[in-house]
Amino acid sequence: MADNDNVVKFKKGDHVVYPAHGVGKIEGVEKTTISGMDIELYAISFEKDRMRLKIPVMKAKESGLRKLCTNDRLKDAMKTLKGKARVRRTMWSRRAAEYETKINSGDPVAIAEVLRDLKRSNDDSEQSYSERQIYQSALERLAREVAVVEKLTEDKAVARLEKIMGIDRKKEAAMLEAANKEAEKKAA
Repeated sequence: MADNDNVVKFKKGDHVVYPAHGVGKIEGVEKTTISGMDIELYAISFEKDRMRLKIPVMKAKESGLRKLCTNDRLKDAMKTLKGKARVRRTMWSRRAAEYETKINSGDPVAIAEVLRDLKRSNDDSEQSYSERQIYQSALERLAREVAVVEKLTEDKAVARLEKIMGIDRKKEAAMLEAANKEAEKKAA
């Protein structure tokens, strides 16, 4: 096979991002014959989703398979998280579709935009179920890439992202516990 600018070269053990599924790990390059043609395939595992995917090496770039983002791109995503939410006044179904498209783009800055726009200040009660689902999906997708790039656990990456957005889960837990105790006193 001649060198081709469209071919993205990865090796076993490399972490990669596939837009529709997020961070995966190259298990190896396999050769197979399909319709009499020898084809090389990247075997990628997505541990969190318990999924394996095989992509032809020649179609890797076209399918959006990429290396992990650079530290500069990650900084841009973090800067986006700190920004002011830009929620358009369109129908929820249209916004939800746009959010899903951004998440599935695999671009950390686009995913950060979704998080920024769906973040609610320490109060999930005003979010609909579908808003929480999309928010959680975006948070997990970005956290997985942050975790691998910065060599953190996924939980620490989530905590870091939420801290950047001004969400304090410890404070929320303490407030919830105090409210539950207050409710118990009134019930007694």
